Amino acid sequence: MTEASPPGVSVPALEKFLRDSVPGLLTGPLRVELLSGGRSNLTYLLTDGTGRWVLRRPPLGHVLATAHDMDREYRVLSALHPSEVPVPEPIVNAGSEVLGAPFYVMAFTEGDVLRERKQLDAFDSAGATRLADALVEVLVRLHDTDPAAVGLGDLGRPNGYLERQLRRWARQLEASHSRDLPELTALGERLGQRVPDAGAAAIVHGDYRLDNIVVDSATGGVAGVLDWEMATLGDPLTDLASTVIWWDGMNGLDNPVAAAPGEVPGFPSGRFLIEAYARRGERDLTTLPWYLGFAFYKMAAIFEGIHYRTQQGLTVGDGFDRLGAMVPALIERGHAALGS
Repeated sequence: MTEASPPGVSVPALEKFLRDSVPGLLTGPLRVELLSGGRSNLTYLLTDGTGRWVLRRPPLGHVLATAHDMDREYRVLSALHPSEVPVPEPIVNAGSEVLGAPFYVMAFTEGDVLRERKQLDAFDSAGATRLADALVEVLVRLHDTDPAAVGLGDLGRPNGYLERQLRRWARQLEASHSRDLPELTALGERLGQRVPDAGAAAIVHGDYRLDNIVVDSATGGVAGVLDWEMATLGDPLTDLASTVIWWDGMNGLDNPVAAAPGEVPGFPSGRFLIEAYARRGERDLTTLPWYLGFAFYKMAAIFEGIHYRTQQGLTVGDGFDRLGAMVPALIERGHAALGS
């Protein structure tokens, strides 16, 4: 770590804010380290030499207005922290006056974030299966949580959720346009022509996947679920489909964001996740192919937005130049998921 200010954070301004807003939190000089950046919200490790915390703020540069809502993410953490869904404890949030962008600080969750292939290679078959099962168990717990009971009954508008999602990511593509992708446009049109009837609404994470959870290194269970920036009330099958796509839907694409568990010997396939979800819940999964097609469409839109920001030099971190090259394959797989 370094005492210099990393991109997106003024350490002196942040330290003053924390000392004023949360008296007693810091017992020594504040140091800040960028943990990850640019693909989504920027994440930083904070320490005073004794305690550790995490700060989240939006990426630098071009941002879809509703895609990086710090207040929303902080609110969801505050609501779920006392529930059966494991999330980090929220500490404090702030508007743009401190760092030039809104941000929040939460407690550091001890454990492992499994993002690299070498981490997954360390699991034997039994451990990998337990991990996959735990991932699904927590997702079902989230979807079974009564939004009103935890104070999130007005987090979103479930009616018309899928149609709004399609419009939202179409707008994202328009705002991030740097090249013509007619097959991506066609995928969005195909999805729009066969939107399924949504079942009962639930709290939806919006980006639920293995590398967005902290794994308890002792038990192999889920210690905490991270990255709630896209949480809302909506169709829970969008979460399941997204989880499956990140698990093995990008096999063979050399994704720089995270290793695909489905590519690692000993790990079960995405079908295992689907079957585990079906066993625990009562939701009808017959329309899941549509949701898988949508997950590919959404991912292509996100990666295309990152491609746009990378061309402008507005991403922080490694691997961004490779994401744009993945978009055509994601489009093709989205069409294949929908079938004929």
